[in-house]
Amino acid sequence: WSKLKRQYGERARQRFLHRLQKEITKRGTVDVLRNGVKDRGAKIRLVYFEPPTELNPALQKKYQANLFSVVRQLAYSADDRDKKHRLTLDLAIFLNGLPLFTVELKNPLTGQTYKDAIRQYQRTRDPREPLFAFSRCLAHFALDPDQAWFATRLQGEATRFFPFNRGRGTGAGNPIPSAGKFATAYLWEEVWTKDSILNLVQHFVHEIDILDDKGHKTGEKALIFPRYHQLDTVRRLVADARELGPGERYLIQHSAGSGKTFTIAWLAHQLTELHNRVNESIFDTIVVITDRRALDRHLQQHVREFEQVRGLVRNIRGTSQDLKDALEEGKRIVVSTLQKLPFISEEIQSLPSHRFALIIDEAHSSQSGEMRKHLKSG
Repeated sequence: WSKLKRQYGERARQRFLHRLQKEITKRGTVDVLRNGVKDRGAKIRLVYFEPPTELNPALQKKYQANLFSVVRQLAYSADDRDKKHRLTLDLAIFLNGLPLFTVELKNPLTGQTYKDAIRQYQRTRDPREPLFAFSRCLAHFALDPDQAWFATRLQGEATRFFPFNRGRGTGAGNPIPSAGKFATAYLWEEVWTKDSILNLVQHFVHEIDILDDKGHKTGEKALIFPRYHQLDTVRRLVADARELGPGERYLIQHSAGSGKTFTIAWLAHQLTELHNRVNESIFDTIVVITDRRALDRHLQQHVREFEQVRGLVRNIRGTSQDLKDALEEGKRIVVSTLQKLPFISEEIQSLPSHRFALIIDEAHSSQSGEMRKHLKSG
């Protein structure tokens, strides 16, 4: 900042904010937060994420210095700044001055529910407003005391909202709350806490290419934000692996269409950064295995799109030798098919000093006979 002030003088703040605005419009808020902004040879970091280890106290201090703010009745339109009755939304959450979430709150006692909040976003929130532009905010929440829904892209009546609920028994919604609490209290008590928001921005929110049925890019983009069951699954698995280390087994059940591929991609990447209490890396290589040949390209594509460090992921589409080379080279994430599981099993046994995490997509009928033996010996 001192470098920019020397170059811009008294106009440094205005000039930098202008540059920041252009970068957010071009790259989106997530990319700007993760990679910062370069201006006149100076790189400005706009957030500090939690360090993977505790070896650097200075980074811990910077992480704690992130500033959060909540604004009620946020006036969001520059076009009506001189009007007596300005356009506002109920709530917005900011990180270091940049908006992350908008929220419309509804109270059933006044005859409105989250469905009215959804209609409000669809009918009265103009996507052309900068705050509502694609990838400007991470999510827009429609909230009442009983249910929470969200959208990542406002498109008028075509806006799609998804549930962000915990489930109630084997059905939709949220559990009945304890006395004096709202059913959606988990949102502000758990998801919107400082540590949780920073973890969301760092690991979960991604802008990806939309693929067609053949796995080809369509030219359109989507902003991926986890639903509650995905967030909960990944965080619980990561916490358990951090505590117990390699050698444990888990079974995760996702219903059809509930985003299992993204859960796998998030988990694989977060396991690569996992360290134990003495700051040692817990896994050397994460192996993702799928037997859904038709959808294999989608899984490989999404695992690669979540890659923040180039070269982290190796998709194995070729021979078993390619797989052998990837494992021996210590590639951090290897994506392969169930048909190569016998070779994976052999290679893992030939590398006893390496610690592997195996994420196996779907217990299908093909996981029988010899395949099941290799699976159980992993």
